[in-house]
Amino acid sequence: MAALISRGVGAAATGRARALLSLAAAAIVAAAACVPVRAEPQRRASEFWLDNGMQVVVVPDHRAPVVTHVVWYRVGGADNAPGQSGVAHFLEHLMFRSTKKLKSGELERTVSRLGGRDNAVTSHDATYYFQRLPKEHLKTAMVMEADRMRNLNLDEAEVATEREVVLQERRSVVDSKPLAILDELINANLYLNHPYRIPVLGWEHEMKKLNRAAAIAFYRRYYAPNNAILVVAGDVTPDQVKKLAQEVYGPIKRQPGALREARPTEPPQRGVRRVELKDARVNNLALQRYYMTPSYKSAEGNEAEALDTLSIILGDGPTSRLYRQLVEEKNIAANAGASFSAVALDGGSLTLYAVAGDGVKQEALEQALDASIAQFIKEGPSDEELEQAKNAMIASYIYSADNQAGLAQRYGSNLVIGRSIADIEEWPNKVGQVTAADVKKVAAKYLVIESSVTGYLIPQRAADNATSEKQPAEAHR
Repeated sequence: MAALISRGVGAAATGRARALLSLAAAAIVAAAACVPVRAEPQRRASEFWLDNGMQVVVVPDHRAPVVTHVVWYRVGGADNAPGQSGVAHFLEHLMFRSTKKLKSGELERTVSRLGGRDNAVTSHDATYYFQRLPKEHLKTAMVMEADRMRNLNLDEAEVATEREVVLQERRSVVDSKPLAILDELINANLYLNHPYRIPVLGWEHEMKKLNRAAAIAFYRRYYAPNNAILVVAGDVTPDQVKKLAQEVYGPIKRQPGALREARPTEPPQRGVRRVELKDARVNNLALQRYYMTPSYKSAEGNEAEALDTLSIILGDGPTSRLYRQLVEEKNIAANAGASFSAVALDGGSLTLYAVAGDGVKQEALEQALDASIAQFIKEGPSDEELEQAKNAMIASYIYSADNQAGLAQRYGSNLVIGRSIADIEEWPNKVGQVTAADVKKVAAKYLVIESSVTGYLIPQRAADNATSEKQPAEAHR
């Protein structure tokens, strides 16, 4: 029941799976050679709605006799009430406790006994629960999931136990990891008004106050069929899933009224922000810069695809622009890269990072990063960089379809923020249409220092030495 990490289950390498692996491998080789890779859009998934408002999506995958059954709720950490940070994730844990039909922990034990695996994940925008198991047990998974959708029982002892579990999770996932602490500090400064600034796990002082009343209120409001999407990927047909879904989920009553409230919007970003974290557990100075960007849901035109391509060109591996310039050419960094977080409801972010080489000061590291960004904004990508990045993205899309759980994740994570099946399946074509001018345009528009936060992770010893060097020497008497 991790908050941010899901344990995917790989499909067996049947003949068809091996064929797909070969195709993916060929695509990756082609990407390295800058040979164009194209994936024609195929209508793979189908969808329908139950009378109670539940959306159902079926992704047939007949390579192995297994299914992945996932229920997504359109609610996450950004929907927590003020002062109750972490309640969405807290409820995720409590959902594995008792219901009217199931004893505490019985769902997990049943899935395991049937030869399957299960887990749950909470993000800022969504919460989902999944089971991966032999196809003949799909109805069993549905029955258990439908039961805990509206029949959760919580006693005070269970609530107290899980509160300690999530507090310990925060200590292990965040407090024990300097980079995770820095990530929280950067997000808290990047978003001035939006709840994305609050960690999904919650702030510890508020997590300690989470109680049964808060969890039940959240559950009764948001856990309803008309606020959920059922995704079934695997060795099934749409007709089979429709019959089962109508039988099992259909009788659950819809929740009246609006479910998710409109979230606060961001004011204009007007100031350069920097944060520093000093920690004795750190060996090398590191820089991380987050730029506020649109997401795939909020972007106009092809800006999201162009930003995605930009992040690959700038920072995807040792052939990327930042790695070549900062690590290989200038020898100022030990590592450098970029990433783009854009499968989100209200906006995304682009992250650049660099780990300083031995003896490199933070001013020199930031100046080198700024120079690389300025050069890219001025010149844009080369034809070779552009084609290689697009090929790599499309190859990754093809390859990821080999993992059934990943396939279900692809559809669910996009649908839960309001994108369509067509948006998902036409993505490779849209990436293929991105031009160098598109990438250069979004770089100039969004790689703006005033719309960013730069965070430094500083070794405590280095920080202490720097401070002592600035102190005046004590006069001899």
